[in-house]
Amino acid sequence: MDLQNLTHYFIQYGAFFIYLIVLLEYLNLPGFPAGVIMPLSGIWAAQGEISFPLVMLLTVAAGLTGSWLLYLLGRFGGNKILGFYFKKFPKHKPIIEKKMEYLRRKGCIGVFISKLFPMVRTLISIPAGMVKMDIARYTLSSICGIFVWNLIFVGAGYFFGDAAINFLQGGL
Repeated sequence: MDLQNLTHYFIQYGAFFIYLIVLLEYLNLPGFPAGVIMPLSGIWAAQGEISFPLVMLLTVAAGLTGSWLLYLLGRFGGNKILGFYFKKFPKHKPIIEKKMEYLRRKGCIGVFISKLFPMVRTLISIPAGMVKMDIARYTLSSICGIFVWNLIFVGAGYFFGDAAINFLQGGL
């Protein structure tokens, strides 16, 4: 998938395209990586195709929706999933239990910090649900972490996108 095809999808489906792709990424489902679509949406904002605040709202809402769904999965099915996982990978049990204890102790700070690291930022929602973290506190710390992460990627596209496009078009 190249820049031209992604732009075509954006033109065809509009802002919903951004929301859907970022949601899929926050659910750890196959699709376009948000590390591509978020900077691209920043480029579209810089070019006047969509407003920057709307892009941020859409990406944060998509991230939060995905985080809530994984939190609920952890809250209501996490122990079964973890039991199945431990049967397949018993050596991981002490490591995961240590991480769960860290989350119990650190709570919101742990969620916020985790939202700033690739891969962990999406997966932290399941253990947060499993330890039955307060949903309001979980939501607040998730929004803050998601906002910072998305702002870096959307902002990079907004501020540096033209240079990247010129490089790709001229340099390759």
